[in-house]
Order: sequence, then structure tokens, then C-alpha cells
Amino acid sequence: MRRHTGEKPHSCKVCEYSCCQKSDLVSHMKYHSGEKPHSCDECGYSCSAKSTLVMHMRTHTGEKPHSCKACGYSCARKSMLVKHVRTHTGEKPYSCQVCEYSCSQKSNLVSHIKTHSGEMPHSCDVCGYSCSAKSALVKHVRTHTGEKPYSCQVCGYSCSQKSNLVSHMKNHSGEKPYCCDLCGYSCSAKSTFVIQMRTHTGEKPHSCKACGYSCARKSDLVIHMRTHTKEKPYSCQVCEYSCSQKSNLVSHMRIHSRQKPHSCDVCGYSCSAKSALLKHRRTHTGEKPHSCDVCGYSFSQKSTLVKHVRNHSEEKPHSCDVCEYSCSAKSALVKHMRTHTGEKPFSCQVCEYSCSQKSNLVSHIKTHTRPLCTGVW
Repeated sequence: MRRHTGEKPHSCKVCEYSCCQKSDLVSHMKYHSGEKPHSCDECGYSCSAKSTLVMHMRTHTGEKPHSCKACGYSCARKSMLVKHVRTHTGEKPYSCQVCEYSCSQKSNLVSHIKTHSGEMPHSCDVCGYSCSAKSALVKHVRTHTGEKPYSCQVCGYSCSQKSNLVSHMKNHSGEKPYCCDLCGYSCSAKSTFVIQMRTHTGEKPHSCKACGYSCARKSDLVIHMRTHTKEKPYSCQVCEYSCSQKSNLVSHMRIHSRQKPHSCDVCGYSCSAKSALLKHRRTHTGEKPHSCDVCGYSFSQKSTLVKHVRNHSEEKPHSCDVCEYSCSAKSALVKHMRTHTGEKPFSCQVCEYSCSQKSNLVSHIKTHTRPLCTGVW
């Protein structure tokens, strides 16, 4: 009857714990006394309650007596099944008193409350990172250790977080439970779906404190920050090239391997980077998606627009170390520096002519190919 009335007549003299059964109080008191009379014959683990030992033994036997009627999921603890069933019912019995946040597990609510109090009791010994949840710290530490305890049984893929493995497995099953009502896009991971929806809403929750840049993906912000810190964590093992993005390194490595997996359907042009192919295709389509807000002039490449805008602002960020020359484009500075160094990297294959600019070489080549005058008028 006490389960219905909520009556808890048995109280602990040490702390505020109370319960409805005397046997529960007896087990609880062992936490204070440090008494652990129940021990495992397999590994030596000991505990204060017999029920705890029973559940521990299942880690050795693999026994999972509690199963879900909806999907067949099974587990060793009844409490774990209760939590799992909530993934089907959508029940979220734990609510925050400060905001509208609610969740299915009490531990999640405890971690959430700390976001209001600002409490971050868990910190990293390596870099000082701190967080409100111990589980978050465990995941973070793996960025230092490189540990990837979750592995795919199909292809050998491994990762540091279980949620990433769950998403990865959907690539094999082809399952894409998240679908956009606006454009029909579907994906296997909820996090990917959330980011996709931002392409419709225009939401950019991640912003740079240095310059105000904002973006939809946290990973994009991490990459952007490297433009301020000049960090280039990805290095080529063949030459001294280093870069801020892994994708750039992948493209760079193809220069050494001479691999050009991306080809144009129109003219057969091939290149090592997909982004280069997208730019090339615009030479066929005439597409110029990047336009100037000042004069309306449009370009096929964003980098060209950036250079053009400097004509309006008169910004000249590139300057010569030898003289006072400055310019808006880095390529112009490279050409200028050759007036000091005398470098002439462009050579004629027919004669010994060489020059500092490619355009000059193109003009020179025409002197060899130009038809001779016959003298007939």
C-alpha cells in the first residue's frame, strides 16, 4: 500500500534518505559504513546490495532478461528498459523549472540545470576544457587520446561516440528516417537534418567573436577561426604544404599522385578537387552567382568578387617588402615581386625567350605561329 500512498517510514540517521521497506534501509546504511559483503567470484567486484551483485553478474553471463515489446531491445537492468521505452512513447517526465526543457532521463535534467547555474565541475587535465556533464568530459578526452571504442562490424569504421556509430550503421541499412517537408531531403542522422533545415530558415547560430562571422555548422566556425589564429593542423607528408582544412589536404595530395577523379561532362576537363570542377562548369553555363552589392557586377568565383570589392573600398592588403607598392590581389603582388627578383618562370618552347608573366608568353608565342606576309597585295 505504501507504493500508492508514498509513505516512507524508514529514514536514515546519517542523511535524508527514506524508504518504504526496512530491507532497503539496511542496504542503504552499508553505503555509509563502507560494508560490501557481496563480491563477484569472476573479477573480485564487491558491493553493499545483493541486487547490485545480481546485475553485475550479468556483465559476465551476458544475460539480458528485460526486453522491449516494440523493437526487441534487451538489457540487463529494468531501469534501462524503462528509459528505452520512452524512446517509443516520447515520454519526458523530467522538466526544468527555469525553462521549458524536458527530458526522459533524470541525469540529463541534472546536466541541463547546470547550464542555468553556470556550474562546470568537470574539467580536462590536458587543455582546461570544462563542462557540466561527466559524460561530455569523457567524450572530450577522446579528442586528446584518439580513442575510438565504437566500431562498425560491417566495414571496420570506428568512432569516439556511440551516437556517431548509430548514424553510421544507417549508411549500410539505407535507413533515412529524417525527411524535410520543404524539399524532400532525407538523411540518417537527426543532427544532419537539423543543419539541413537551417538552409531553409537561414538560421546561423554559430558566430565568431572576432569578426561577427556566423554559420549554420559548428564545424564551419572551427575552420573559420583558423583564419584568425592562422592554425594549419593538416600537413603533407611529401612536401612542406600545410592547411586549415582536411579536405584541402586531400585535394593537395592528388597533386603528388596526379589523381584527377573529377571530370567535366561537356569537355572532358578533369581536376583533383570537386570545388574546381564546380567553378569550371560555370565556364560552360555562364553562371555568375557572386554579385557585387555596390555596382551589381557578377562573377563566377567568390574569390574574384572579393578582389573586385576592394576596387570600391580601395583596400590594398598586399604590400611589397622591398618597396612601397601595395595592391588588392595577392596574384598582383606575386607578379610585382618578380620585378625585384628578376624571376622569369614562363619560357618559350621554340626559342630561348622567357618572361615574368604568362600573358606576355602567350603574346610571344603568336610571333612563331603568325603567318608570313607573301608580299601580294
